[in-house]
Amino acid sequence: MLTLRCRGLHPNLSPKRPAARTLQLNVRRTQSTTTPPHPTIESTHPARPRPDAVLSAAAVLLGGTSYVAYENHQPFRHVTLAVVRCSRIAAAAVLSAIDYKWTFAKSYESPKESGDATKECHKRSADRVLRALLANGGIFIKLGQHIAALIVLPQEWRDTMRPLQDRCEPSSLEAIEQMFLVDEGKSIAEIFDEFDPKPIGVASLAQVHVGRLKGTGQEVAIKLQHPHLREFCNIDMNMVEFSLGWIKHWFPEFEFTWLAGEMRENLPKEIDFIHEAKNAHLAEEGFKNVRTSLYIPKILEAKKRILVMEFIRGGRPDDLQYLADHNIDRNAVSLELARIFSQMVHLNGFFHADPHPGNLLIRPAGPTSRSPYNFDVVLLDHGLYFDLDDELRMNYSKFWLSLISSPSVHTGEERRKYAKLVGNIDEDLYPVFEAAITGRAILDESLDDAVPSGKERFKRGRSIIHLEKQTEDEVEAIRNAVVQREGLILDVFSVLRRVPKRVLMVLKLNDLTRSLDHALATTHSNVRIFLVTAKYCTRAVWENERRRLLSSLSTHNLLTVFVGYIKGLWRFESTYRPIILTETWMDFEARLVKLKAWVRGLVLVGGFAGAHQAAAGLA
Repeated sequence: MLTLRCRGLHPNLSPKRPAARTLQLNVRRTQSTTTPPHPTIESTHPARPRPDAVLSAAAVLLGGTSYVAYENHQPFRHVTLAVVRCSRIAAAAVLSAIDYKWTFAKSYESPKESGDATKECHKRSADRVLRALLANGGIFIKLGQHIAALIVLPQEWRDTMRPLQDRCEPSSLEAIEQMFLVDEGKSIAEIFDEFDPKPIGVASLAQVHVGRLKGTGQEVAIKLQHPHLREFCNIDMNMVEFSLGWIKHWFPEFEFTWLAGEMRENLPKEIDFIHEAKNAHLAEEGFKNVRTSLYIPKILEAKKRILVMEFIRGGRPDDLQYLADHNIDRNAVSLELARIFSQMVHLNGFFHADPHPGNLLIRPAGPTSRSPYNFDVVLLDHGLYFDLDDELRMNYSKFWLSLISSPSVHTGEERRKYAKLVGNIDEDLYPVFEAAITGRAILDESLDDAVPSGKERFKRGRSIIHLEKQTEDEVEAIRNAVVQREGLILDVFSVLRRVPKRVLMVLKLNDLTRSLDHALATTHSNVRIFLVTAKYCTRAVWENERRRLLSSLSTHNLLTVFVGYIKGLWRFESTYRPIILTETWMDFEARLVKLKAWVRGLVLVGGFAGAHQAAAGLA
């Protein structure tokens, strides 16, 4: 009997076993009783390689080669990272730009529906960019932090990017140990008696550990640059520039290349801790002859990637429970923060450019403190400072003074004049710029397109002094104007391109003082911190005028200088003294509000403990 068996063609062959192409022929002859059996003859052709096996082997070989090249060949690693990271940013940018164009092109039945659709578009787009930045890490986290600080952007973008302050991965202890060996020539154990391997804070560029110095036993904070940053800093910056340049090419209205230039200029300063130590010293010198609650931790050692400073214990400035536990007046904290930053901007012309609650601590004042209160304001992270030249500083101070002046044709002209000198802002963009400065709707009619003229549900102030407490109606009117007009979004981008970056950082300081004043649930008027700024602006303008007059003694006669001095002093006093009187009255009203809260807590919450909690804004 002749039997054919074709392997791989059997109907019951398991799908998990690939069919063989070998055709085997078994020849068997029927055995008879008289014929001896013949052996079975196997005929086999040479096996051909299976395509799936070849592909699998090639994939394994390619993957292994790529892994080895990635780990051992720096240029290959950089190219790979560049392609992957740029692809993430490009995808997020393209999808967001299309989303915006589609949202603005649609028709809506009501302004509310249009506003809701635009808010959702803001949130979707911000979420896409956030995911891309988190996936890329490193410098891209810093990019997101810069976006979060741009106060003229829609709130949805800023709120989405804000968590990037706390979403950074720490470097490993092994990498840090190796960095100490390279930079210090010693191990961690040779420098510190104690070193907590778990960082107390992690940022995009560095992380902070607590330890004790060997020998002295002093408790210190050790700020360490992420060890991988040196290798990837330049390639990441190139990728940021390429990504933003690509976005500008295809979507010119969404132009952020200026942000890449700003990062390229400032990043080398931020990752040089020797530069940071110098900034801390200069900031301290600016308050040398000022009675202030500001305290800057002492620098004990500064290397390019390692910074050792005294360790300070304290609470966040918006931690109401911490303030109550230490009997610290939250109103005083808010005002002192406004004074510190106003001194930096308007008088010193050298200011901290990365302020956020994580860079501030409040601690009880010690016996050697120079604070006029029972607390110190500890300012951390001095990597990025900006200076203001005298001309810009004066123009900015005069712009603020125009905002507190009584309304008139002259006042309006002054506001627009100094907006042009300070921010390169023309008439068409002035409303957006003013709203960014004050955080309020003052004289900006264009911000109220969503509310018909004459039917506003809030009282509009005509100057900062005349502002009342911001209501939900005012907030909603501004928000609706921002989200319902595509043109206004483009105006925001125009403001960002035009305004000097130093001025944008000053706006960030303004935003910080306003937001902390709100977070502290202060009992004084909402314009109280604006009055602090106005006082420092008035002082800045007068001191500049006084220096100019005194320096002119050699070229002008004494009588002319004397008359000019008296006139300037009179202008100063006639502006400065009313501000002090207004402050005094507002502080009295604030104390009355706290007293009412104290009585309410005593009666309704229960006892002196309840009264204390209520007066502290906790009950």
